[in-house]
Amino acid sequence: MSWLPLIVAGLLGVSLLVGYVTVLVGIRRQDRAMTLRREVTGVSASLARRVTGCHVRDGVQWT
Repeated sequence: MSWLPLIVAGLLGVSLLVGYVTVLVGIRRQDRAMTLRREVTGVSASLARRVTGCHVRDGVQWT
């Protein structure tokens, strides 16, 4: 039996888990800071906004 498929599956699983945790951390940071109207402060918050669809392309002009 080849170990290569097990190693690839393990690496893929770990990378998905790290991405999931990063998004959870970003959502929690944005929720605690109440900063959805302001610029993104970090990588995890930026990723969380992208994944959840709360990002804006060209800035926001609030009325």
